[in-house]
Amino acid sequence: MCAFDRPRKWAVFLCPFFLIEERFELSHHHKVGVIGGDGIGPEVVAEALKVVAASGVALDTVDYDLGGARYLRSGEVLPDSLLEEIAGLDAVLLGAVGMPGVPPGVLERGLLLRLRFELDLYVNLRPLEGAGGDPSGIDCVVVRENTEGSYVGEGGSLRKGTAHEVATQGSVNTRMGVERCVRFAFELAQGRLRRHLTLVHKTNVLTYAGDLWQRTLDEVSVDFPEVATAYHHVDAACMYLVGSPERYDVIVTDNLFGDILTDLGGAVAGGIGLAASANLNPARTGPSLFEPVHGSAPDIAGTGTANPLAAIRSAAMMLDFLGEADAAARVAKAVAEASALTGTTQQVGDAVAERV
Repeated sequence: MCAFDRPRKWAVFLCPFFLIEERFELSHHHKVGVIGGDGIGPEVVAEALKVVAASGVALDTVDYDLGGARYLRSGEVLPDSLLEEIAGLDAVLLGAVGMPGVPPGVLERGLLLRLRFELDLYVNLRPLEGAGGDPSGIDCVVVRENTEGSYVGEGGSLRKGTAHEVATQGSVNTRMGVERCVRFAFELAQGRLRRHLTLVHKTNVLTYAGDLWQRTLDEVSVDFPEVATAYHHVDAACMYLVGSPERYDVIVTDNLFGDILTDLGGAVAGGIGLAASANLNPARTGPSLFEPVHGSAPDIAGTGTANPLAAIRSAAMMLDFLGEADAAARVAKAVAEASALTGTTQQVGDAVAERV
């Protein structure tokens, strides 16, 4: 039995990391890439690594100078040699990237999306749950398809810069991509207490992609008779996440809708300073990447005011993925106990580390 099969409010979403690949052997030596990035990224990652060390898990870390600062200095985003090296790691912990002066899309497409596509990180997993007695009532997990949809870059422009300019932006959805994401979501829901899965899309307007998602969910559901299912349009889901988030257990959705829903859900659950995420390769053909949802916030870098809890929560997800279930549970519990505390970035990190 997975350690999180037992009712445990904070970390029950972690079970499928074991369910998907039962042959994965536990190890106490993990090679982890660290991309501190820009702004507050290095600060929050330092606290996350401090907490991991306090848990007793030893990481063999490799630091990578990637992000806006490198791009402005050298024009490089993600050299092929570094990508090849990263592909051989067990996991990657990322802080945040982005700096003034870097054109929009350079880091998003050249670094973050390239890592997702090249490492086949096809599930973006985001728990939406308050900490420290948060009264929002939200306690769910969003499974976002992470390598298809509107983010593949399909499209183009005609007559750019003229009064007759035309821009197209397509959404690419494959049966394989949709099915593996949906199946992951079912496995996740089956390991949770409520065993409920909601598909979120816009099937009444996006009739081709929406139909593929709905048919796939209906067909895969036959393999999971204990999991109840529902469907919500994405606009309705936004209202429900704010007004009655308790109706959700596991949500599965496409890349664009998942991006929007999870940021909204993070705000409902106490703010993006608490929001963690995992970019997963469940087949384990390469490393998975773990990162807080927030940005680099260069305006507060160096002030000691950044909240490190999202990065620490992301590190807890990484520990569980690496097979360190006990350490992950202790870190999660410590975050919940320390989440109401105030102090500097380092003080909050110290408080969590002391409780692990």
